[in-house]
Amino acid sequence: MKRIYFVGLLPAILGFVLLFAWRYFNFWGLETYRPPALFAPLLFILGGIFSLAAPIFYRTLFAHKMRRQKSTPLAVWLKFERNLILIALVTPYLALAAHLLSLPRFYLAGTILMGLYAIYYFYPSQKRMAFEKQIFRVK
Repeated sequence: MKRIYFVGLLPAILGFVLLFAWRYFNFWGLETYRPPALFAPLLFILGGIFSLAAPIFYRTLFAHKMRRQKSTPLAVWLKFERNLILIALVTPYLALAAHLLSLPRFYLAGTILMGLYAIYYFYPSQKRMAFEKQIFRVK
């Protein structure tokens, strides 16, 4: 799970590093493009969907699917966890896009905060994995 997490997160981190270096050295071309006004609230809402709403909805669907089962097979649970991590890790890419497009401060800060929440909450730590295994009765 950690490999999936870091492979999914690493390009976004590298993108932020490159973007900060690009802006620090003041390369040409980044400040000239202004996106349509609709992009700021759209990226903000998508950030909320992928960091909060979609993982909750996906978890609810999985719990509903497994509700009559005595236990959850390990392979099924691992697929669920992988998909949950991948859904949540869309948010850092949205934050990168928001920063790249120089969105207004409110939308940029909100999208970055949602990205940080997704990175923090969906980190596959031993404690979190053990707790989720217990909740879904993984055998």
